[in-house]
Amino acid sequence: MPQPVEQVSHCPSRRVLPTLVCCAFLALCAGQSIAAAPYPERPIRMLVPNAPGSATDTLGRIVAAGLADVVGQSVLIDNRAGASGLIAMEIGRKAVPDGYTIIYATPALTIAPFLQDKPPFDPVSVFQFVLMLGRTPNALAVNTQLPVKSVADLIELSRAKKGQINMASAGAGSQSHLAGAMLLTQGRFEGLHVPYKGAPAAAASVVSGESHWILTPAPAALGLVRAGRLRLIALSLPRRSALLPEVPTIAETLPGFDYSSWNGIVAPLGVPRATIDALTAALRKTMARADVRDGMAQQATEVELLSGDSFRQVVAATAKQNAALVQALGLKPE
Repeated sequence: MPQPVEQVSHCPSRRVLPTLVCCAFLALCAGQSIAAAPYPERPIRMLVPNAPGSATDTLGRIVAAGLADVVGQSVLIDNRAGASGLIAMEIGRKAVPDGYTIIYATPALTIAPFLQDKPPFDPVSVFQFVLMLGRTPNALAVNTQLPVKSVADLIELSRAKKGQINMASAGAGSQSHLAGAMLLTQGRFEGLHVPYKGAPAAAASVVSGESHWILTPAPAALGLVRAGRLRLIALSLPRRSALLPEVPTIAETLPGFDYSSWNGIVAPLGVPRATIDALTAALRKTMARADVRDGMAQQATEVELLSGDSFRQVVAATAKQNAALVQALGLKPE
């Protein structure tokens, strides 16, 4: 008599099913554990597009030290000077977008691309804007032997001695060059541009009398001002700085003048939203620390926090201003 054919089930047996359910549960838990892994789990690299000892480097190190304390991980400064900051920006935008490479950005981000025959990238669209940290005025400083104590005095003297009063800068296309050119244009006076290799050399030339004035990021000049080797006559913010309330603004003589520096953190495109949020929160805690705020104040930098699109709008406005200045000055790649 034929034996009945056993029906083969395509469903897991009662013994197999609990095992599969258990494995699925463990896998789900593992996935949740990975997703919830705290950031950061290892040191963070902060790219700085300036040489060690520069004003930007000093500010970056103040922030890096505070951030390291907040997150419990090292924040390693990676100085990549050169090409007006373009080298660091190119490295940064091409880095793995995992939140472990960040860039300490300044208006150089909005100048360097326009100094090329063909801008290699649009500074407003190729980075994630994490958090703007502060604003730094440019300081208008003169040689102490110059009979100049105000913006009006500088304009009057320069007009009287047409072509004999020299303007120092940190180099063609630097912030001090563009700021100085803007002052010459709005003040309607002439000054021979003398470029140097970096802000320290430019400021030193004004001290020695080789040049007569400079409009440079305040940290590059304040030490010499405090030592009595330079005379500070104005700042470039649209309103007086709370850190230096006794110093007038250029805008008080030339209404509408505003050419100042900001600084902040940007990251490569593609960093996960959760990581950006965690980094932003950590930076906000960093900038609330008394030691960080005091350190920034020593560099004439007022803390001002703007995240995401608000930060992007500041960068976009600066890029527009600097692109127009570069074009007006006819600057070309060196």
